[in-house]
Amino acid sequence: MIMRTILATLAITVALVLIGGAGVVYSGVYDIGATAPHWAITHWVIETARVRSIKAHAAGIVAPPGLDDAARIPMGTEHFAAHCAVCHGAPGVPKGDIANGLYPQPPDLAVTAGAYSDGELFWILKHGIKMTGMPSWADHGDEELWATVAFVRKLPGMTQEEYGKLVMQSMQGGGHRMPGGENAPEDANPMKHGGMDHGGAQSPTAGPSKPEDGHGHQR
Repeated sequence: MIMRTILATLAITVALVLIGGAGVVYSGVYDIGATAPHWAITHWVIETARVRSIKAHAAGIVAPPGLDDAARIPMGTEHFAAHCAVCHGAPGVPKGDIANGLYPQPPDLAVTAGAYSDGELFWILKHGIKMTGMPSWADHGDEELWATVAFVRKLPGMTQEEYGKLVMQSMQGGGHRMPGGENAPEDANPMKHGGMDHGGAQSPTAGPSKPEDGHGHQR
């Protein structure tokens, strides 16, 4: 009798939660706009799911030998300059307008990447993260993505001048790599003609990056 009462109570509680959740969704009371922060409970659910999902799916991914080999860095720099700096910024390169309009705000990887293992960074690059603006780069090949992980590991403490030299080295290496590994025409290089023209992000000669604002969008 007692067990039946407990089960009935649990069933009623679950039903009320489901009905309440459906009411919130269908009423439109939750503001889905990027200008309105998540409710605290929504933020907790999404953030917890993100952290646990990355750890679970990246478990067992092992970095290839020689990840810190200097020969990998130019390829990683090339990918980062073309696809990542617009949102995350870079030494001497502020975030672009697109990043400033995202919620959650893309993080400064020089600060946040240390919270992830090499395998987790690789998984994030390859698969992206839903509801953050972080895209999947699965079509760019594992070699390029591991090179990008290697570059990200060098970001803490990297100066504007060091970043500029790495960008020049990557440009001299033959142009931007396209999906499948082939090189794009020289004119397609995103660092030409005055710097990265992605939503207003500037070349490495620009001023310091804007301070970090917000939470969540992890790379």
